[in-house]
Amino acid sequence: MAKGLFRTELERQAWRAMLSHAIYRLESALTIAVTIILIFLFPKPFPWWQGWYWLVIGVVAEALIIYTSLRDPALAQTVVSDMLRGEFNARELRSSKYRDKVEKALEYRERIEGVIRRSRQGVLRSHLEEDARRITEWLANVFGLAKRLDAYENDEIIERDTRSVQSAIKDFEARLRQEDDETVRQQMREAIRSKKTHWENLQRLQNTMEKAEFQLENTLAAMGTVYAQLQLIGAQDVDSSRARHLREDIGEQVAALQDIAEAMDEVYEFKR
Repeated sequence: MAKGLFRTELERQAWRAMLSHAIYRLESALTIAVTIILIFLFPKPFPWWQGWYWLVIGVVAEALIIYTSLRDPALAQTVVSDMLRGEFNARELRSSKYRDKVEKALEYRERIEGVIRRSRQGVLRSHLEEDARRITEWLANVFGLAKRLDAYENDEIIERDTRSVQSAIKDFEARLRQEDDETVRQQMREAIRSKKTHWENLQRLQNTMEKAEFQLENTLAAMGTVYAQLQLIGAQDVDSSRARHLREDIGEQVAALQDIAEAMDEVYEFKR
């Protein structure tokens, strides 16, 4: 999925999650229940009263609950964080090492979001909110990287081939030296070339996964750095080199994650 489209879809999911939470929260359920009770049990408490007045009051009260819920920064942060924990579910990963890394990235994102929501309204706040969207994209790439590494680490075929291919090459080369029949020798040479190509691809895959492992560590460290820097940036620093440098760092990390993820897909899909 394209980067921009993914962000749009994620924002739609966040909006739906917040709206769903607002509709199904306790206050909303109580408002609906009380409105229904009043309509049926007290349809005309005053001579001038009309039964549908209760419905209007209930609808207005429900609308206010939804509106205030959607405008509550703390509630929005909680709902979106819960949604992201469902979207990027660390429990999907078999390796505890990668589960821990995804959990750490989720915690950083939540803390960064908290710092931004507590900052004063203004130009800086607008810039930081845009950065927060990129950090969520950052989180998505971290999760994707962790899933690829987890799949590679638990791929029994890759593990088996890594152990067996070199020994198979040596075995064919030894048999080639002893074989007299030229037709058989030609077939053996083809088999050796095929095995060597396989081994080169396995090595390329391993190197790519090692780079991805380091990139994952670098990204987590960068998220920690962004969290620390955000707490240092004040409203007066909106045009400062510190604020600009922070935005550049986020952009560079997102691009680096995208590049390594594409390289992993290319080499792993080729191997598969």
